[in-house]
Amino acid sequence: MSDFEPFYDVSRSYEDNYEQGPFGAFAEALKDGNGADAAGTTSEGASASFLGQPVNLPFGIPAGPLLNSRFTTAAFHMGFDLATYKTVRSRAWGCNPFPNVLAVHPKSADGSLTPGSAELDEGVLADTNYEQPISISNSFGVPSQSPDVWQPDMRAAIEAAGPGQVLVPSFQGSRVEGMSEEEYIADHATTARLVKETGAKLMVMNTSCPNEGHNRLLCHNPLLVGRITEAVKQEIGDIPLMVKLAYIPSDGDLELMVRSTVGHGTVQGFSTINTISAKLVDANGNQALPGAGRDRSGVCGNAIRGAGLDMVARLAAIREKLGLDFKINGVGGVVSPADYQAYRNAGADSVMSATGAMWDAELAHKIKASR
Repeated sequence: MSDFEPFYDVSRSYEDNYEQGPFGAFAEALKDGNGADAAGTTSEGASASFLGQPVNLPFGIPAGPLLNSRFTTAAFHMGFDLATYKTVRSRAWGCNPFPNVLAVHPKSADGSLTPGSAELDEGVLADTNYEQPISISNSFGVPSQSPDVWQPDMRAAIEAAGPGQVLVPSFQGSRVEGMSEEEYIADHATTARLVKETGAKLMVMNTSCPNEGHNRLLCHNPLLVGRITEAVKQEIGDIPLMVKLAYIPSDGDLELMVRSTVGHGTVQGFSTINTISAKLVDANGNQALPGAGRDRSGVCGNAIRGAGLDMVARLAAIREKLGLDFKINGVGGVVSPADYQAYRNAGADSVMSATGAMWDAELAHKIKASR
């Protein structure tokens, strides 16, 4: 795969990607200057919706690889009608040291990882041998520019959306040393207000990265998520709010998440899943990613598709059981039109692909052609 160039260049630092990217076909898409119509994405008009906004096809790229307005605009030009602006914070936040992305090679014949399996703790091989079907590490630490940088850039990203396309801002709160729980909740609300000020029509709150400390996920505390979403809703009013979830193994915990949020009228949808955490090792069994606290990393791509489909199906079942109205955005391992359809069949109202889109800039066009 040495002749292929993902739009996020994994051989460069996060900072270099932010300043110089996107690359490959995405870079070419920005040069044409003709906007989304050049990709033939708007000729038929919007035929679906995403949290109340009309979209040509409810497919796009989730929070992660679209670092700024250049990346999101290129995604629109390449036919991804939903482009998620990488998660922002109320303050500047640094990135984990380079490298952040390695190829990940699970032992199973189909390259999948199973939540709760021994392999996740024993060690999964990670190296620079990027092969299809692609799975990668996601070890960034949720970096963010300061609001005075990302707010004007997010406004530009929103304005660059073509007909039937939507910019999806992602945000999260930041827990710092000495911060009380009330201050942590307030930081989420502050960040949501900053996003609202950009003119956002909707937003996604990330609860699925280790923002509670090393390997501790906010989404594993449904009652706290409920309290946070109440505070956020007070700031954003009628703007639809979606919550990004990691894999939640317990049906009881997942139902409690729905009851604590949708049941209180604070959340209009869930996006799932983010990654699966695994211990990553090199060919000699040593820690693959350098630095303290980086023995584990989130894994995304082909390896997590089964877990993503499972979460979507379980959320859809809970939606039917409780008779509640909320949207489900399916994420994880979408690398082909068949994967998109599998998520829709499982109950997803919309679908997104990060790793698959990075390694196949034509993925949106392929899905549209298959319909």
